[in-house]
Amino acid sequence: MGKVRVMIVDDEVDFASTLAERLRLRDFDAQAVSGADEAIARIRGGWPPDVVLLDLKMPGIDGLATLTLLKKEDATLEAILLTGHGSTTAAIEGMQRGLFDYLMKPVDIGELVQRIRSAAAKRVRAAQA
Repeated sequence: MGKVRVMIVDDEVDFASTLAERLRLRDFDAQAVSGADEAIARIRGGWPPDVVLLDLKMPGIDGLATLTLLKKEDATLEAILLTGHGSTTAAIEGMQRGLFDYLMKPVDIGELVQRIRSAAAKRVRAAQA
């Protein structure tokens, strides 16, 4: 497996772009998109991520609805919800929809990298099963 592909889906473009750059510096292939439609277009355009980082609160299609749409595109992709507005209810609902993990913003980059690697490893194991 080459570099882990990470897609950041967040309507806060500056945050998403900065996070993508920080992940690229840690040897990930990371891209930032501003919402569900752009994420799906990127996947259909030939850039399937291994792990998706999702913002919970976004205008239009929120993070949980985006998760459902992305899982329809690729049931094996793993997703981590990043939010500053989270709740236990959202975390439980996310897990029921196939969410890998749930982290509160601001997130420690070291912890995030570890969770991304764990999610990518789970995806590889699923592909081999």
